[in-house]
Amino acid sequence: MKNYLQKRQNNYDLFDAFDDFFRPVFYDEQRDLKTNIKETESNYELDMEMPGYSKENIKVSLENGYLTVSAKKETKDEGEGKRYLRKEISESCSRSYYVGQDVSRQDIKAKYENGILTLTVPKSQPKLPESQFIEIE
Repeated sequence: MKNYLQKRQNNYDLFDAFDDFFRPVFYDEQRDLKTNIKETESNYELDMEMPGYSKENIKVSLENGYLTVSAKKETKDEGEGKRYLRKEISESCSRSYYVGQDVSRQDIKAKYENGILTLTVPKSQPKLPESQFIEIE
């Protein structure tokens, strides 16, 4: 996750152009889950804006080192004679973050309050190589 959090020194980077090139043509940036990521000594805190979603419709999963947050709103039947002319409010969203292979599902804490999902992910501690001593007789 540390690599994900590195700040760029300038506002425009060559990698921005590279990322934009591979972005889908009709990519809707408003559908992304807006996220603030804070770093403390022992963990990362992700605050995600999710207004209009109920807690029951939010799913958080951890697979192969990727933390994925997805949500889906319950759709209402509009009734007869009504149709959308323009629909900008998304009914589902998803976003993934690489947190590393050392983080387990039990280590992650989640809290949803006032349209903000807060996830606390512990920093993975680098594993030091074990010293293997040879017994002296």
